[in-house]
Amino acid sequence: MTDLGQDRPHSARMYDYYLGGKTNYAVDREAADAVIQRFPAILTAARVNRAFMHRAVHFLAAERGVRQFLDIGTGIPTAPNLHEVVQAVDARSRVAYVDTDPIVLAYADSLLTSSREGETSYVEASVTDPEAVIEAVREDGCLSFDEPVALTLHALLHFVPDDQDAYGVVDRLLDELPPGSYLSLSHCTGDFAPESWQAIVDLYKGRGTPAQVRSHDEVLRFFERLDLVRPGLVVAHRWRPEQASGPSLVTDADASLYAGVAVKK
Repeated sequence: MTDLGQDRPHSARMYDYYLGGKTNYAVDREAADAVIQRFPAILTAARVNRAFMHRAVHFLAAERGVRQFLDIGTGIPTAPNLHEVVQAVDARSRVAYVDTDPIVLAYADSLLTSSREGETSYVEASVTDPEAVIEAVREDGCLSFDEPVALTLHALLHFVPDDQDAYGVVDRLLDELPPGSYLSLSHCTGDFAPESWQAIVDLYKGRGTPAQVRSHDEVLRFFERLDLVRPGLVVAHRWRPEQASGPSLVTDADASLYAGVAVKK
């Protein structure tokens, strides 16, 4: 029988709770409520992140012509999902989702409803083992590493602290992608509310989830091999904002999330 981890909180299910979802357990809600009590704007930050994802992948599909997406740290299905956004631009788009949470696997059928012309798949692997990710995606066959791929790491790397070599993980994944590929990334920061975010990191760690927020310069380092598209690395709600594309009247401290998109030359 699959262990669904119902006895311990999971970051993906906590994020689902922040977004108002129902795919979470009491243990997740208890941990998430502790975070909300310390930093109520975490609910806004989650929505800002989701809105950034929608804008970023639509931009890559509609304006940069990307037709392959590798989404690591997928999380609980929340419509519209990434494949729904990009396949609305081109129904032939292909998306490989990667996650380790057994609940995500249990709900994978919700993610795999591709257009007839395109393809979606779900691969079980951990971002902390990029070799396993690459091997699993190659074996799955949904994507071809001979053509440009958009690697999306949204609200993920703050769960990969330095002792798990977050920068090396991203470098290894990028090594596998051909020129013309993209990285879309969002990452929580303590730059605007350091005491609150240190408390949040401690809450996650205390419940068994490694966590580390990073400064603007530290997040920028993930892009050092790439060319950032305008407007560069900014607070997520400032990245190519569109009317009604996310919560309104958001401050930088509310969002506390850096985001950027860059191309591999």
